[in-house]
Amino acid sequence: MYAIIESGGKQYRVAEGDLINLERLQGEIGEKVNFDRVLLVGDEETAHLGTPWVERGQVVGTIADQGKLGKIIVFKFKRRKGYRRRKGHRQLVTTVRIEKIALGAKAKPQADPEPPAAAPPTTEKPEARKADSEPAKVAVKKATKPASKTKVSAKKTVKKKTVKKKTAAPTKTNSSASKTKTSKKKTTKVTKKSAQKKE
Repeated sequence: MYAIIESGGKQYRVAEGDLINLERLQGEIGEKVNFDRVLLVGDEETAHLGTPWVERGQVVGTIADQGKLGKIIVFKFKRRKGYRRRKGHRQLVTTVRIEKIALGAKAKPQADPEPPAAAPPTTEKPEARKADSEPAKVAVKKATKPASKTKVSAKKTVKKKTVKKKTAAPTKTNSSASKTKTSKKKTTKVTKKSAQKKE
């Protein structure tokens, strides 16, 4: 018989008599450990899959050792920056011997969800009920519309005022007209001077 258990955020496939290294568990050597997060219990013929945990799945183990794994070097490096960091890490682990895997009756069975409460029977026809409820909805909508219209009209007037202030196109045409006038005056002066010289 085998089982899949969850411990320390990881999943392990275990069988009776196995020695497994788990993330550090609290306890001393020789103490019993009961794994309540059993995802699957099965044998050669059948498998009981949990949703998410198996209802009556039991996996019991004994702490065999408390220790550390081998050292891992954590090295950080950034080229051309003079940045180097070297750090070692040894993960704390607990070695557990699996003693028993079973589908026992000690675990609490999952409670069946209660059926929804039945609505009290009504003698009115559904068409009549719909007709009564519709006028109330229409009245509420009519009451809320005038307030929204006043807000929209106030916004529109503000926009029109800003548009009137921004229009300054006529000033450009005046400047171009004045330029043409000045150029004409200069030409007339030149012609008068040339006429005087000729005389």
